[in-house]
Amino acid sequence: MSAPDFATFADACRRDLEQALERWLPTPPDCPSRLHEVMRYSLLAGGKRLRPVLVQAAADAVAQGHPDARTLALPAACALEMIHTYSLVHDDLPAMDNDTLRRGRATAHVVYGDALAILSGDGLLTEAFALLAREPSLDSPAIAQRKLLTMALIAASAGVSGMVGGQVLDLQWEGAPRQAVIDDDLARLQDVHARKTGALIRASTGAGAIMAGAAPDAVAAIDAYGTELGLCFQIVDDVLDVEGTADELGKHAGKDEAAGKLTYPALFGVDGSRRRAEGCVTRGRAALDRAGLSGHLPAVLDWALTRRT
Repeated sequence: MSAPDFATFADACRRDLEQALERWLPTPPDCPSRLHEVMRYSLLAGGKRLRPVLVQAAADAVAQGHPDARTLALPAACALEMIHTYSLVHDDLPAMDNDTLRRGRATAHVVYGDALAILSGDGLLTEAFALLAREPSLDSPAIAQRKLLTMALIAASAGVSGMVGGQVLDLQWEGAPRQAVIDDDLARLQDVHARKTGALIRASTGAGAIMAGAAPDAVAAIDAYGTELGLCFQIVDDVLDVEGTADELGKHAGKDEAAGKLTYPALFGVDGSRRRAEGCVTRGRAALDRAGLSGHLPAVLDWALTRRT
């Protein structure tokens, strides 16, 4: 799939997502107007929208472009973006990463205060699962089963064994003295990345495949692909924190080193990190090839490797 084709697909996914988020985000009087304002401020601030694009790309790949697949997967795409946004709002808080810039503008707690930022994140997380339970609203036992599997996957990936657990480990090891044994450091680093970033990316590919009705072998291949994509994305993120600028990233650069975080460039340097990311791309493509899957998924790997934002 060529880069222009993927760019067109991704733009269409983002348009569908923005419209659906506007439609499904709770509004007054059901939701207090101030809370709606804060949730909307963070959720509709733009960004790469990688996770919802992945949901749709995985659905498209296993259903070979059938339009119903993307319709079935759209609620999961929205829910994952809600969960991702909640995680960013909480991650930026003074008690966590203490960041003042996100997606090119002031973070939620800077604009609305810590309390409303925390509550808006709580609201987005909870509404994500309400949406997954409610949509798509089809009277079909098969679709109901897919929804249950998708909810279980996303809950596990966002919870204590996934993203939340990874955030705790990241805080736990921040600035801690490290042994001079690279294998030990690498194992710890891979564990944090697999949980904190990789788990939700894997869930995005899995959710799209499941909602599109993929067979178990296809779901397994998509999961293997998602694992490699998640690691590639985080390695490049580590590199961009060294090489990037705030204008490119939409957030402050250089924070990992300042905080004493364990990163791939800290262990392997920038060039060595990029070689490891290239290995992820090779393995991700191989996982798709073994299952006869393609669509837009290989182009996502290429984007993850070469991105500057």
